[in-house]
Amino acid sequence: MDAQTRHFMTLKDLSPEELDYVIARAIKLKSMRNEAVIYEPFKNQVLGMIFEKSSTRTRVSFEAGMTQFGGSAIFLSPRDTQLGRGEPVEDSARVISRMVDIIMVRTFDHQQLEHFASYSNVPVINALTDDFHPCQLLADMQTYVEQRGSIKGKTVVWIGDGNNMCNSYINAAAQFDFQLRIACPEGYEPPAALVEAHADRVTILRDPAEAVRGADLITTDVWASMGQEEEQKEREAAFAGVYQVSPALMDLAHPEAIFLHCLPAHRGEEISEDMLDDPRSAVFDQAENRLHAQKALMEFLVFGIQKHIP
Repeated sequence: MDAQTRHFMTLKDLSPEELDYVIARAIKLKSMRNEAVIYEPFKNQVLGMIFEKSSTRTRVSFEAGMTQFGGSAIFLSPRDTQLGRGEPVEDSARVISRMVDIIMVRTFDHQQLEHFASYSNVPVINALTDDFHPCQLLADMQTYVEQRGSIKGKTVVWIGDGNNMCNSYINAAAQFDFQLRIACPEGYEPPAALVEAHADRVTILRDPAEAVRGADLITTDVWASMGQEEEQKEREAAFAGVYQVSPALMDLAHPEAIFLHCLPAHRGEEISEDMLDDPRSAVFDQAENRLHAQKALMEFLVFGIQKHIP
């Protein structure tokens, strides 16, 4: 691997200043697209997209983004590669990275992704693992900045399972400098070591009403993530009736608070039937911003901060 190759495994792989640049750049790229500006920095370049987990927003946003940048994307499922047939990860990484210019991987095992990246000579992006989902956080932070300005010093509330999204919000609290309250039932907390490492800005609570009081951003995710379907009933018993975001719960937050959800959402479970249509919901802007934030990320990983680009 080239010593200069930058990967994006978690938000901690970029400095706070670099993350601020990527968010600002995403907003600029969004404006350029809306103004029909043709900008193709990835002309004749290829994005390799490796999927072991299914996806809607991740695949569409990366593939569309690469096309808009003048490049192309190759979709690879486990059925399409030798990875699904037992080829060593390091062999696949060394071969694929000699044929494409940037790679995104959506998989289960975070350590396997790290192993893959260590043998790649082109940038590798974590497009979701069981441990982290940093690309979604870029879109979330972009959405808050667009709608409310800087998130520095604000209070964010995570309601529900201490999953990969929750873990990435913990990293975001450090990198974007906000306070994070996590409301979850006992036994569903994020990893203790991760919480302890960020004890100056992360608080675990049991009561969502207490957590959201006066907060600036409320967010949640499904109770059972991909790979946990067999736990659905057990999780429903732990979360139902308490850990649901509704307009009534949002009323306890700051008057200017917004609601986010990474989607897909299960109405009637982690959100009420009417939450996505509430005027405080920015969920569909958030989903669109996956496109713009990832374009900015790819541009940054390949070219760095280029002051002369439009």
